[in-house]
Amino acid sequence: MKVVVIGGVAAGMSAASKLKRIDQNTEVVVYEKGSFLSYGACGLPYYVSGVNDDYTKMIARPREKFEESGIETHLRHEVLKVIPGSKQIMVKDLERNRVFMQSYDKLMIATGTRPIVPNLPGKELDGVQVLKTLEDGIAMQQFVTQPGVQDVVIVGAGYIGIEVAEAMVELGKRVRVIELGERILKTFDQEITDVATEELLQRGVQLNLGEMVQAITGDGKVQGVQTDKGSYPADLVILSIGVRPNTDFLQGSGVALARNGAVIIDREMRTSVEDIYSAGDCAEVFSRVMEENTFIPLGTTANKCGRIAGSNMLGKHEKFIGTLGSAAIKVLELELGRTGMSEADAKRLGIDYATVFVTSGDHPRYYPDPTPIQFKLIYDKRTQVLLGAQGIGKKGVVLRIDIFAVAVHAGMTTRELGMVDLCYAPPFAGVWDAVHIACNAAK
Repeated sequence: MKVVVIGGVAAGMSAASKLKRIDQNTEVVVYEKGSFLSYGACGLPYYVSGVNDDYTKMIARPREKFEESGIETHLRHEVLKVIPGSKQIMVKDLERNRVFMQSYDKLMIATGTRPIVPNLPGKELDGVQVLKTLEDGIAMQQFVTQPGVQDVVIVGAGYIGIEVAEAMVELGKRVRVIELGERILKTFDQEITDVATEELLQRGVQLNLGEMVQAITGDGKVQGVQTDKGSYPADLVILSIGVRPNTDFLQGSGVALARNGAVIIDREMRTSVEDIYSAGDCAEVFSRVMEENTFIPLGTTANKCGRIAGSNMLGKHEKFIGTLGSAAIKVLELELGRTGMSEADAKRLGIDYATVFVTSGDHPRYYPDPTPIQFKLIYDKRTQVLLGAQGIGKKGVVLRIDIFAVAVHAGMTTRELGMVDLCYAPPFAGVWDAVHIACNAAK
């Protein structure tokens, strides 16, 4: 059997590797549009900032290792079309500028996302960049370290935008973030983002919220940004407005797509077309807590679902247990984490919910360097089943959010989690941990 995998980063290489581990005789062919396989894109802001000085450290497994395991890999190859009727794909070799057809028995679509780049005047100027691929990261690191690059404008205040803002602060740049919405990091609730906003402001980041970029200005090279409220100098403009599923090549294939272009799959990673599977950021994913398909592009989910797809293409019927949308971000001296529903999710779903927002400490005051932790819980008002949790603080937040993730996954109540036997020692936690305190405040 021949399996063709389109996309060679997270979900794609997880599927390819699983296929070969189960059955060495399966022919596995991977086509990747970029120049690198199997890298951790979430590490890109830390390469740009210099925290990591070697981009190869982000490559989880070298191409040679995949080839040694019997996986045939083709870099700089873009799939232009899928033709299910004849079980073929049309491929363009970007280096040799030639197009050819490739047959498959089963097909895996793992093409990820692409950055949203609005049709702004000046978007083609030198110094306008995005940060999505390893190639983007290398280009940005080279550009920002040039002499004279001082004013950096970031358009968009989501995860990537804020992580890049931190990177630029660490590099000593003058940083401005322009966001159309009224607050940053909107997957978090306002109680959390208010604290993160203050942290950015205290470190000198200019936050222009509720402001729309109208043009990027300059003569061949970026010089500034024009918005509906003013103009600002810029030597580098980074567009981090969001992403779209990279699925345009599937138009006319019969593969069902969601409104935003994401591939619609079931919990076994099957698409609407027989023998075609999909996973990763290009596809929807089942939410365990909301019990619906949703679009949550996360590397953690991509790797899990890619692995499941690899098994199922060989006849197994493994089902994805569901995502909680668990995610974390570092904002200068603070760490933020979230899992499960936000308050907006609960409201949209018509759940009779309640919330609690609690401040406690990461460990007792009598041990040196205690720092505050703030948690917000969203829970069912009648049953007290935990639906979601968010937190912010200088240390000890994200791994505690993992505790909440397990509780949401298991359908635990706040009463149960408030009495779970967690570790205690003064350097790490109090006898009543911050998790206990938040849960026991939920009434």
